[in-house]
Parts: sequence; C-alpha cells; structure tokens
Amino acid sequence: MAVDTPSQSMAKAAGDSVARGRRRATGPKRRAPKRSLATHWYAWAMVAPVVIVITVIIGYPLVRGIYLSLTNATERNVARTIGVNEIPASYEFVGLDNYTEAITGSQFLGSLGWTIVWTVSCVAITFALGLTLANILNRKIAGRSFYRMLLILPWAVPGFVSVFAWRFLYDERRGMLNQILSGIGMDAVPWLNDPLMAKFSVIAVNVWLGVPFMMVALLGGLQSIPGELYEAAEMDGAGAWQRFRNITLPGLRSVSTTVVLLSTIWTFNMFPVIFLLTRGGPGEATQILVTQAYKFSFEISPRDFAQSSTWGVLILVLLMIFAAIYQRVLRKQGEVW
Repeated sequence: MAVDTPSQSMAKAAGDSVARGRRRATGPKRRAPKRSLATHWYAWAMVAPVVIVITVIIGYPLVRGIYLSLTNATERNVARTIGVNEIPASYEFVGLDNYTEAITGSQFLGSLGWTIVWTVSCVAITFALGLTLANILNRKIAGRSFYRMLLILPWAVPGFVSVFAWRFLYDERRGMLNQILSGIGMDAVPWLNDPLMAKFSVIAVNVWLGVPFMMVALLGGLQSIPGELYEAAEMDGAGAWQRFRNITLPGLRSVSTTVVLLSTIWTFNMFPVIFLLTRGGPGEATQILVTQAYKFSFEISPRDFAQSSTWGVLILVLLMIFAAIYQRVLRKQGEVW
C-alpha cells in the first residue's frame, strides 16, 4: 500500500478544496434563474406586458424593415388590393445590393455629411447654452423661478406647434424677422429659400427646442455638487475658471455624458424640425438621413420601400456604432454608465 508524502497529501487536499469550490460556485448559478423566477415572479409578471408590447411595436417593424431592405420591394410589386382583386407580392430577394447602392451613392454620403454637421452643431450649441443658463439659474438671483419657468416654456409647447411658429417667423414676405429688418432699413433675408440660410435656420430652431432639456438636466447635476467644495476652493484662492474646470465639470460628468448621448440620438433622428420647416429643401440642402428615408417611402413615385428600409437600417447601425464607441470612451475614462 502506497503512502502519500506530505507534499502529495497537501496537493491532494488543495485539489479537493478547489473541486468543492467549483461545485459550490457552479451549483447555485445553474439554479439561479429558477430561484429568481420563483422569488420575483410578481415583478416578471408586471414587466411581461410591457415587454410584449415593445416587442410587437418595435420588434416586428424592425425585423420587417431589415427583411425589406434585402429585397427590391416597391409600390408596384408589393401585395395590394385593387377593388375586389388581390394582387400577391412579386418582389424578390436581392441580398446586400441595396446597401451597396446606398453606401456607394453620392446621395447617401451627401445626406450623411450634412446630418453629421447638423447633429454636432446642434448638440454642441445646445450643451453650451444649457450649461451657461444652468450656471446662471444655480445662483441666488432675483426672479430665478420666473426665469426658470420662462426658459422651460419651449419644452412644454408641442414640437410641431413650435416649428410652425418659427416657419411663420421665417416667412420671407410676411415673417416678423424680415419685418423687423425692413423696419431698420435692411433687405429681407431668404431664411428658408437660400441653402446656407436654411441650414442656419433649422439649426437655430432645433437649438431653441433642445436648450430647455439640457438646462434642466445640467441644473439638476449642478445642484447635486456639494457647496462645500466651492467654499474650500475659494478659501484656497481658486478663481472662477479654476472652480469651474476642477469642480463643476467633473461633478457634471455623469449627467453630461448621458444628456449628450441622448441629445445626439434625438438630433440625428430629428424628423419634425426638418420636415415641417423645409421638407429637406431648398433642393436637398437640409435633407438628413431620416427625412430622405421618409421621402423614399412616401414622396417619390413609385414608392421605394426597399431603399427606405435600407436607409433606416443604416441609420440604426450608425447610431449603434456611435453608442458603442461613446460607451468605450467612458469606460476608459473610468466613468460608469
């Protein structure tokens, strides 16, 4: 009978301990989903209707859109009913041809370039103005509640109402802006009829609509920063810019990263402002990706459902890539998001 040496006994004991640890580690994990479902069944039951509704409302159109983007579906070959006659669908599967055509075409690249300029300009200006106003309203000034209510007002008005109001202001002949300019002896400005002015005009409207959200979010972040930090910095001789750079900006990092991401996604897909104000014009000067996708489905003849779906999928992919890169940058900065 062989007798283990002390070193062999210790190695065997260590191996048995590791094996028992693995069994303990793997055992509960296998039973975790069942135990979680049995323990939190009420929460799962409450969430289930929302998940089902979201799946139906978002999931099915998304899958359908991806499928159509791989076909040559148009108004002429989809299933339709004419009188009592039902005409079956005759479109065919074309693979990635639509994506190749879109990505290599000048129309997509042109719209993408303006969409990026539009998004970056709106988000940057909105963030700067929102941060400035939030800093002002965070101080004890007379009438602070009134100013806060006045600045939030554009957010409370429905977006399409605001856009129509701005469209009236921009009217070249009867608009209030040109009436003011003519009153001081200046020529009327073609706000929506000149390509360059139209771009500035739509950016101004979107900034006006987005500043209240940015201001409220950043104001909440400012109010969460302890006042003792500013008092200690001021006692140490730190100036206003030093306090802003070393206390305010780091304190707002978690809030600002979130609102910038949300604002970017919203602005990238800001259909109402462009469509209701200029309909992508003059020409194609203010056409962003989402309005061009709409145009394929509803404004050209025959309506091109495949191309519209292709552009929609490309928009989704671009936003997912941006969100992934943005999240990775935050992780490298040590930011939990």
